[in-house]
Amino acid sequence: MDFGNFQVQIAQSPLLSAYAGFISYATIIVELLIVVTLIVPKFRLIGLYSSMGIMIAFTIYIYLILNFSDFVPCSCGGILEKMDWTEHLLFNLGCILLSFISVILVEVINRQKFIIYFVKIFVVFVASTSLVVYLFYSSEYIIKKENNFVRRFLIHPVLEDKSIDLKLDSYYIAGSDSKKIYLGNITAPLLFSEINYDLSNLSQQRIELDEKDYSFKNLWLQTFKNDYFLYDGSVPIIYRGKIGDQYAETISYQNAYFTQLSVLDSARFALRTQSKSTQQYTLGSLDLNRNPKVVLNPDILQKQIDGVFDSDGKLLLNQNFKNLIYIYNYRNEYMIMDEDLELKSRLKTIDTISRARFNVVKIPDGRHKMNVPSLKNNQNPTTNQNLLFVESKLIGKYESKKAWKKNSIIDIYRIDRQEYVGSFYIPKKDDKALTQMYATDMYLFVLIDKELKRYKFTRLILNLYEKGNAENLK
Repeated sequence: MDFGNFQVQIAQSPLLSAYAGFISYATIIVELLIVVTLIVPKFRLIGLYSSMGIMIAFTIYIYLILNFSDFVPCSCGGILEKMDWTEHLLFNLGCILLSFISVILVEVINRQKFIIYFVKIFVVFVASTSLVVYLFYSSEYIIKKENNFVRRFLIHPVLEDKSIDLKLDSYYIAGSDSKKIYLGNITAPLLFSEINYDLSNLSQQRIELDEKDYSFKNLWLQTFKNDYFLYDGSVPIIYRGKIGDQYAETISYQNAYFTQLSVLDSARFALRTQSKSTQQYTLGSLDLNRNPKVVLNPDILQKQIDGVFDSDGKLLLNQNFKNLIYIYNYRNEYMIMDEDLELKSRLKTIDTISRARFNVVKIPDGRHKMNVPSLKNNQNPTTNQNLLFVESKLIGKYESKKAWKKNSIIDIYRIDRQEYVGSFYIPKKDDKALTQMYATDMYLFVLIDKELKRYKFTRLILNLYEKGNAENLK
């Protein structure tokens, strides 16, 4: 009578996610068939064995949930949904005992030999247990390695505990240190803002550039340790200043045009640019102390359609592991590289779109555009420790459309191996989705409209950090 909810809850199971569609129907069909066999005297013994078998399977499932699952999900509903999982386990054990007694009584009445029905009971136990264990391990493999786009929503991985009204929706997060978050402003690009982790004491200062007679299109701010950097890739210039000092000086001029940049240290940068020969996006490095200063690696980004729109994505630096990450916007892939842009691995996101889905046309002025806008698979990524957090615009199987419209979906992946960890919701504000996420060791900072929100990572997330890193967190 509540089948839709039952199917969604099965999809959230850490053991059965990959088989939610099949199991949701099969469970009901099998249970109804068992009822029929129990009603018909001729088949009643078969019904008792089947009833005991399905109850053993459910009990083994609960045992695996409590002892081997990454998290404990909500109840699947029904008349017993108010029980917690431990109470459910005890209740099921009681039902198994009653089934066992019922089988023995009927077998004794039928004057069956003890060894015969003992073997039958043993076979039912082994078969039921083996089935659930197989589903557990195969579902884990499919969800984490070969996902069929069934999301697993984690139970309270983040908790909102702070927020501040910034009064403007043009702020973005430029970086952080151990105590402060640094903000840039799209409409006031020379405004440098900082705020404590507890979202108090917002302070601002105006940056003064040593050379500013340029036609900037999009001057961007980024911090790294004790320095801040200003750059606009359409103008081949990079400024650097000390945090707390309003004066920034030119450190690079006419070395490279670029569309994205990640700061590696005070004089080294990773960048995305367009190749002069192919006009395709490519990744490269800029080292102000090297000759040549710019070195391109054209083999990382792979062309599917035009080499520009289909290769669009986001370049990130993971400071914990000194890795660079590039995640495509329009296909289910992200690459892990070292700081020298040597490719370490190509990993997959949860969705099934392996090829960008759009066509590109050339307009009269020579520019290229998508003739049909394509929905982005992945956007607003952020990384910390061995995790990658990505906002997805695609709805998965068995997900509530109502919840999808009211929330932004955040998927979590490992960067040290191929693994989808799980997902969670960030509520929208007045139908406005988040515009940026920024992860630190303990918090996820989120910009939505004019607000900066702080979400605290629960132990569920902290336990995912690579061993040794989480132990040092306070």
